[in-house]
This record gives sequence, C-alpha cells and structure tokens, in this order.
Amino acid sequence: MEILLTMQLPDRRVLLTSAPNMRDLGGIPVTGGVVESGILYRSASLSKLDAADEDAFAKLDITTVYDLRTAPEREGALDRLPEGIRSVWLDVVADAPDNIAASIPTLLADPAALENVLGSGHADKYLADANRKFVSMPSALDAYRRFYLDLIDEHRTGAALFHCTTGKDRTGWAAASFLLLVGASEDAVRADYLETNIDLAPALQPMLDTLATTGVNTELLQPLLGVRDSYLDAALDELCSRYGTIEDYARTGLGISNQQIDALRTRFIRTE
Repeated sequence: MEILLTMQLPDRRVLLTSAPNMRDLGGIPVTGGVVESGILYRSASLSKLDAADEDAFAKLDITTVYDLRTAPEREGALDRLPEGIRSVWLDVVADAPDNIAASIPTLLADPAALENVLGSGHADKYLADANRKFVSMPSALDAYRRFYLDLIDEHRTGAALFHCTTGKDRTGWAAASFLLLVGASEDAVRADYLETNIDLAPALQPMLDTLATTGVNTELLQPLLGVRDSYLDAALDELCSRYGTIEDYARTGLGISNQQIDALRTRFIRTE
C-alpha cells in the first residue's frame, strides 16, 4: 500500500476501535481559511460500533450519517448508531452493482474468484475504472447531488458523517470533491485521500492474517484494501475531461447552483 503523503495535514483522526478510518475533515486549509472542525467526518462502516465507543461517538454531536453502500452491503450490516441519529442512504453504485468498490466482501469469501478477478494486475484497472464512474455514473451523480444538498440544508443541525464499507473509494470521492469545492488544493486533497492507507491498515491486519490461513493470496488484496494516487488521478481525469473544473462538475454534473456552492463554502469554511 502507498503511505507517502504529499503534504502534512493536521492530525484529525478519531480513534474508535470499532469504527476504523474515521477522521474529521476540519483543519484542512482552503482558500480564505480552513475547513471548520467538528462538523464533517468520514469513516468506514459503522456496523460494528460498540458500546465502548458509542459514548465517544455521541460526544461528536453527529446527527446525520450518509451511508454510501449498496443494499447487499447493508444487509445484515446496518450502522449501529446512537438513538436519534438520522441515517440517509445514498447508493452511489446502484447503476453498477458489480462495481469492484462494492464487491470486496463477496470476493473475500471466494479465494478462487478473488484470484480470477484481481490476478495479473487487474485490480488497479478495476479500481481506476470504479473511481471514474463515481464522477460520471448517473446513480453516483444522483447520490452525491443529494449528499451536497442535504449538507447545506438550513434545517439540518449538528455534525455529519459519510461512509461506505471501508471508507476509501466512494467515501474517498465524497471527501475529495467536497474539499475541492470548498477550495482545498489538490495536494491537500491527495494527502487526506492517501491517509486512508495509514488509518485503515491496523484495522485490516487481523482480517488479512485470518484470510491468509484460509488460502487467500492476500497480496492481491493490497490494491483493493488501500488507495493509490492512480485511483484519485482517474477520478480527477474524468472530472476534467467531462466537465472541466470542480465547479462545472457541481453545476453540470450534480445540478448544484452557484448559490448552493457558495452556501457550502459559507457553512463549512472558517475564515481567518
């Protein structure tokens, strides 16, 4: 897995054993200020949030959770949320249920299929293609549009969190597009994106050790369970070729107005 970060960002991790890869998007520098802390978080699935971590989670004042997973991913693994938290389901890959980013649990259960799908270097191509689809696929455009409109809804109060299964692909694009829209540099976006390789690895190691004992070639999983510059580059290339700029992506792809983009920036940027 790649672990080199292009720039140093503030430590924004939320260290919950049962909710890995969780961090605050606050503190990241943007044009004219920084992203406000304590109002927007990203994470992996919250389906295993336990009692020991629930109190710490509740103290974050998260009142809305955006779940970017598919129906099969959610089945039997719904988020375990403290009472009163609103859950919003946004199926990013509804138009491509076989999208590799949503197929990890199935592949892990079938070593033969894993070898067939991911062998010979196919994983990198699949993940790059998946990230392109996050930018242009109709279900993805609909999901991210609703995500942004809900974020700026004046009736929504408290902090928000968004996640998929491992919090790296669909979540990664949600974070990257958000940060670009509010004025973060590509270096800052990339640094947050690649931080997943550090934050997620400890949670995944026990699973990898177990899979190795069952005959799974865990080397094949490295591209699948981490993120690479090439995955983000694929999404950014799709954005540039289809829309031009992040603002054009928001306006043309997501159908978000200039006024709504301004509202997003006003709500999430702390000016300095």
